[in-house]
Amino acid sequence: MKASLSNPLVILILFIFLFYSPASPKPSDSTFESTYVRLCNHHVPASAARSDGGTVPGVSDELRFQSGYFAGGDRLFNRSSTSNHASFRVTSVRRSASDGVFELRGQMLLQQRRGAKPAPARFLRRVYPGRRVSHWGVSQWMRVSLRGFWSQSSGNLCMLGTGSHANMRNANVVLKLSYPRALILLDCLISGSLESFDDKSSLQYFERISILALSQSSNYKFTVVGDERGNGCGGGSYVEGLSLRNLSQGACTAFLGHTDRFELKYGNHCGNASCNPLGANGGGLPAFMLFHGIRCAERQKVQMLLGFPDSGYRDAVFPFYPNTTLVSEGVWNEEENQLCAVACQILNSTESWFNPYVGDCKIRLSLRFPAILSLRNRSTVLGQIWSDKVVGEPGYFSKVGFEGLSRVSRSIHGFHYKYDETNMVRKSCAEKVNARGKGDTYPDGYSSDMGFRMLMTDSKGQVAQGYSSPLSVGDQVYGGQSYGVPTVLTTGKPKPHGIQLDDYNILLNISYTMRFNPPPDFKFGRGVSSTEVKINAEGIYNRKTGVLCMIGCKHLRSTDIILMKNESLDCEIMVNIQFPPLNAKGGESLQGTIESTRQKSDPYYFDPLQLSSYSIYTTQADASIWRMDFEIIMVLVSNTLACVFVGLQLLHVKKFPDVLPCISVVMLLVITLGHMITLVLNFEALFTTNHSVQNAFLGSGGWLQVNEVVVRMVTMVAFLLELRLVQLTWSSRQGEGSHPGLWDSEKKVLYMTLPLYIGGGLTAWLVHIWKTSHQKRYRPFRLSHHRYKLPHGRFYQPPSLWEDFKSYAGLLLDGFLLPQILLNIIFNSEGEALTPSFYVGTTIVRILPHAYDLYRAHSSSWYLDLSYIYANHRMDFYSTAWDIIIPICGILFALLVYFQQRFGGRCILPKRFREVSSYEKVPVIGNDDL
Repeated sequence: MKASLSNPLVILILFIFLFYSPASPKPSDSTFESTYVRLCNHHVPASAARSDGGTVPGVSDELRFQSGYFAGGDRLFNRSSTSNHASFRVTSVRRSASDGVFELRGQMLLQQRRGAKPAPARFLRRVYPGRRVSHWGVSQWMRVSLRGFWSQSSGNLCMLGTGSHANMRNANVVLKLSYPRALILLDCLISGSLESFDDKSSLQYFERISILALSQSSNYKFTVVGDERGNGCGGGSYVEGLSLRNLSQGACTAFLGHTDRFELKYGNHCGNASCNPLGANGGGLPAFMLFHGIRCAERQKVQMLLGFPDSGYRDAVFPFYPNTTLVSEGVWNEEENQLCAVACQILNSTESWFNPYVGDCKIRLSLRFPAILSLRNRSTVLGQIWSDKVVGEPGYFSKVGFEGLSRVSRSIHGFHYKYDETNMVRKSCAEKVNARGKGDTYPDGYSSDMGFRMLMTDSKGQVAQGYSSPLSVGDQVYGGQSYGVPTVLTTGKPKPHGIQLDDYNILLNISYTMRFNPPPDFKFGRGVSSTEVKINAEGIYNRKTGVLCMIGCKHLRSTDIILMKNESLDCEIMVNIQFPPLNAKGGESLQGTIESTRQKSDPYYFDPLQLSSYSIYTTQADASIWRMDFEIIMVLVSNTLACVFVGLQLLHVKKFPDVLPCISVVMLLVITLGHMITLVLNFEALFTTNHSVQNAFLGSGGWLQVNEVVVRMVTMVAFLLELRLVQLTWSSRQGEGSHPGLWDSEKKVLYMTLPLYIGGGLTAWLVHIWKTSHQKRYRPFRLSHHRYKLPHGRFYQPPSLWEDFKSYAGLLLDGFLLPQILLNIIFNSEGEALTPSFYVGTTIVRILPHAYDLYRAHSSSWYLDLSYIYANHRMDFYSTAWDIIIPICGILFALLVYFQQRFGGRCILPKRFREVSSYEKVPVIGNDDL
């Protein structure tokens, strides 16, 4: 059950079931009242229902919360986990006889989440710079249905209900919560507990669960920042910031409703608790900060949560863990174009004493969106967080910087990129960038084809995966790509459509962000221990030659914690990339190098890295999708024709039943078993959905799977018709009038073909073993060349043994007429045992994929392994040589059968081999002749 919960669809269904399914049966009113008086009356006195109670609007919104935290319940949940999320919603509210007391029904959900593997990336050039996407599943959950009362005057809530967990059912629980009454920064927490009131010896009993959440009521009042327009927001004038005045909701648009992740940059003397924003009890220095906007008012006042989880946290849900979370309130200063905020700690939230409150509000924060980006500053958000205490005072920490990319930056216009190294690039790459083109067409600098996934190969042959994406082209700055279309973050004018390339400057200033994940043994200079290497680069792109030359900078640091004293840049890096032409022939791929211009004796020197890409242009992707649609139609037509031709042969033997014994049973078995192997090894397509990679490339959802099922069904029809033909032929030889030499001839055919087939199968097996061992020796996941001349370094998964056997079965089907030819020679049969529509039509069906594959190999420049549907090289032998040999042999076999059925089975042999001993009819001597 745990494995199934990692599927996002299962999680969605579970969420809907937990929150929107009908509530479980409730106990009787008398039982509820007596239990409530015993457990809750001291917290919120019960009150009788009013006849005119009705529903009360607004109360449910005031009481609900989503990103809460819980701890405890050791029997049900993992104690060491910090990814515990609590949510509560009220389903109905009714007034009671007591003023300010409301009768409630609601549901609570407790989830303990765990990380899962990253989502598979698409093969298209759809790169999202700065974003890391990961999926989280639910490892444990508990759903509680509740009924009780809430007092508006005291803020107390008490409810009874039943809870369900994977390890128990119908546990009796009591929920007690205390809501804030003033609802200000110092009083904005919801705290309480969920307890079991079953007997401790019962299987439904569990330990007390403490609950903490932030109130989401709209009655919040901003008090700490008040009207301070930047007072006390020191250290924020180090860079020019963008104005948020033109956004639809001002600063509220920038900060409300999303979570951003920023890297922390510590001071020169950090390494102890005096630099930790969480204080002395915060443990090690956090590597990043999460910024989550909660509410906003007056276009500029913001309440937010600041989280400092461990470096392994990748969940999309903000981790409201009290020991690593600060509650903050800030105001956007329109004159300084920066956010000034006050942050407070959550105190008294230890396991031994859980009585949390907000206090110690001596933490300050400033944040702004820099207007100018450059090679040395790529962050769209810059800020600082520091303590307002004096040195030596408990809780003091020195100033900590943070920077990163904000999701909202895509909505902010006005960013500009300042090129600092283009003159140096013109000198270093003068010959390359000034070269003139030879008539080929290359990607336009403004297109999404400039982004690509890449493979980095070091001097030892080790390979690292990564991606590259433009940050700016000319005077345009991009904040990401959505469906292959860059999002412009600058007010510069975009390139007009419909104007020829010659009307623009051939050389374009361009900047890139390059990221890759080196394996542990990857050789890339010294001091690189990070799991990700980031290179910022800027340079010049020649749109006539597809040459990109840049100077790159990478951070020099020894740990994942960024210390300002170690925060230096190595900008002595040259990046050279050659884009393939859009109309490339022969499968040219993107190639390049990343080299250090330092001396070899320099400690930061690294050997040149070879860069390659397996991405394709959008035009090639469109062509591949069109080709796959065409191939799907061809597969359906071919399989339908196979059914038709077998059906015509059945009609022929029905009309001329005397020819049935002369049909080779071995030939029919080859055809039938060939289709049966294909059906058996692909029958899972009818029931499984293991097509995520292919569907990701296509963006086709289940369209391919539907067509696969149709193809399998048509193939099954052909198989059943062939099986019927085998049955008829076999039965015809069992009759008394059957010629005795037919079975002897069939045995000779079997003796001649069986060693041939077995020998071919063994050869295919040995070749598979050789290929597997060869690929393991030379990078099992890379392929430097292929019969289609695939791009160097692109991913390739070698076929399995079953796939090689499927390919061999396809070769046997291509030569299906061989047993019939041998039977005709041995038995010297005459007559039209096979109708021309059967053997000629089936031969055409078998050779057409090879003819199409030969055409495709010489008419297109790039082929994607996933797009082989009609002529799939994993289902048959496809190469230039085989595409010529197989059609020639197929046509030759069909001609031989034609001549044998017209002039005798041995007409194809020399005359001296035509007359051999055979069975002859002996005349019977009657009594009249004696």
